[in-house]
Amino acid sequence: MPYLKSISIRTTVNRSLAYILNPDKTEDLLYTNAVNCLPNAKDAYLAMKTVYEHFSGEKYNAPLPENGKGSVKAIHYIQSFDPKYNISPELAHQIARTFARKAFGDNCQVVIATHVDKQHIHSHIIINAYGIDGRKYNDNWTIRKELRDISDRVCLAFGIKPIEPKKGVSQNVAYNEWEHKQRSTSWKQKIRLEIDGLILKVKNVDELLAELEMLGYTIKRGKYISVKAPDQQRAVRLKTLGEDYTVKSLASRILWKDVGSGGTLLNQPSELSDLYAAMIYDVEQLALTGRKVQRKRDTAAPYSPQNDLDIYKLSAQLTIINRDNLRSIGEVEGKIEQLQYEVEKARQELNALTAQQDTLTGLVEQAEEYFMLLEKQQPTPADELRLKMYKTVLESNNIQSRSDYEYLKTVVADTQKKTTLIKENFEKCRRLCDIYSEIAKTYYEISRGDYISRLVDEQRRTIEAEQKKGDKNYRL
Repeated sequence: MPYLKSISIRTTVNRSLAYILNPDKTEDLLYTNAVNCLPNAKDAYLAMKTVYEHFSGEKYNAPLPENGKGSVKAIHYIQSFDPKYNISPELAHQIARTFARKAFGDNCQVVIATHVDKQHIHSHIIINAYGIDGRKYNDNWTIRKELRDISDRVCLAFGIKPIEPKKGVSQNVAYNEWEHKQRSTSWKQKIRLEIDGLILKVKNVDELLAELEMLGYTIKRGKYISVKAPDQQRAVRLKTLGEDYTVKSLASRILWKDVGSGGTLLNQPSELSDLYAAMIYDVEQLALTGRKVQRKRDTAAPYSPQNDLDIYKLSAQLTIINRDNLRSIGEVEGKIEQLQYEVEKARQELNALTAQQDTLTGLVEQAEEYFMLLEKQQPTPADELRLKMYKTVLESNNIQSRSDYEYLKTVVADTQKKTTLIKENFEKCRRLCDIYSEIAKTYYEISRGDYISRLVDEQRRTIEAEQKKGDKNYRL
């Protein structure tokens, strides 16, 4: 479970907001979010200041008194995860956003920022001492305990929980699993078939897991990824489904599924293409003589060397080598280095534009509601507060008329188009970089003699495991 602590902010709220919204700590503000304010330090401070002063009658930037602690202006919560949980930045940020909504409701003013610059992923949550409905938020031992309980329950909902000690597995369970597998009705086999079908239409492992969730499967993320079918009692780890279903293998299968094979040879054969051609022949011989694990590329078709996944991946890599005229491993590594530069450059531009898009979209929403409230015949006190809050933020961003508002909408549309183009280039460069990196990895495995030995050792271990399982079932 995450560790949750709190800090009462009695002065300089602006500095705390600037600290948690540091682009260097949040992937250029990619992992930031806000409720009832904008996710940038300047505008968030102005919105919080307006609400606090409206309800408290005190100045938000008042210095600390000579005697006493002074009023709490905001509360700063830190939700941190132990590195052993292997929490991704995306998941940590989603947990923080969900926690804030569950803990404080929709009328709070809160800024959320997940920091990824340290080994342990952690999220900062700053909440204004007053909500836009006038509710006063306090922090004490009892409230912190309630918030920790909410934080734990949110994490449980995302599949994060303490590891329970294993109490042993009944032999009958193992036998039932074996018996169901013989009838092709085991949960593992059902999940394998589902994954095999989805691989053909997804772009990465995250999309594959999302598709499984849409089909009713429960996905548990952490150090290991587990999957549970709708009526299944216990989740199973992907790696227990077999070598082809580990996260690493799934990523490789998805990467090469639509590259194609059967590429023509270069006009002048190179050492690199010759090496691959020779290896394809050697693996085909292993397949013909039954000395490698039978991995189908098309699970619906009978197994053959032409339907072997390992052979297909080698052929697909040779296709890329020939298509891009890669003559040596040096050329491959040079292209990887250049692509890594392009990916990082595009990533930084994309993150910056995404953060800008979020701010601009928030401004458009506030401007739209501001001008709508202006036309309201009998505004309520809550409406008056919103008008005051929106006006402060809009004027800070030079939006004072409807024409400014209309121009802002065109800027948002242009930014969206630019973001889409950069995202397409980012995905293209990253995919090509992954492909070249896989080629380089395969090249070194072949050069060291590890490629064939790995396939042979894998087949040997598979046979030994089947023999042990047969002996165990015979004893049962």
